[in-house]
Amino acid sequence: MSLALDAVAQDLLFREARTANTFTDEPVTDEQVQAIYDLVKYGPTAFNQTPLRITLVRSPEARERLVKHMAEGNAAKTAAAPLVAILSADNEFHEELPALLPHFPQAKDMFFAERPVREGSALLNAALQAAYFIVGVRAAGLAAGPMTGLDFAGVQKEFLDDDHTPLMVVNIGKPGEDAWFPRSPRLSYDEVVTTV
Repeated sequence: MSLALDAVAQDLLFREARTANTFTDEPVTDEQVQAIYDLVKYGPTAFNQTPLRITLVRSPEARERLVKHMAEGNAAKTAAAPLVAILSADNEFHEELPALLPHFPQAKDMFFAERPVREGSALLNAALQAAYFIVGVRAAGLAAGPMTGLDFAGVQKEFLDDDHTPLMVVNIGKPGEDAWFPRSPRLSYDEVVTTV
């Protein structure tokens, strides 16, 4: 059975896409980032919650502050990427639920009154949104370099607050020379899918 998405789009989003390790110096514009967000905001989440927050690190001073929190193997590529985004989870996302879930506004207090419940839900759903964001970057014809090799507490203190939990840093841009490592293996369908 064929997919509704044509083979070129399948390659762009998945089969040929990889984590980029080098980028050209072509800038990534605010208009491109807005187009990415305006596409991926429609990805499904529980209760239509939208806990993902995106901090664009554009200024040289902010980039320098971020690079010092990156793992040694990630620092140089984060310093050189045209754009870097810090993706975080807003643990107070529930405040927006009455507007985002107008047919069930009581969900805010019924399910998310307690902070530990919110943190767990924010983490799960922001991670879903982060995956959509990465695919959206690819849909824009750009490459993404998502990384979790960083000092999370340092990034939170430097750029966020106690209500925002950092998830990852994503380098974004047009892939540069030798951008890709060889494709790593993936598990086969039979190794992943079971039927009961």
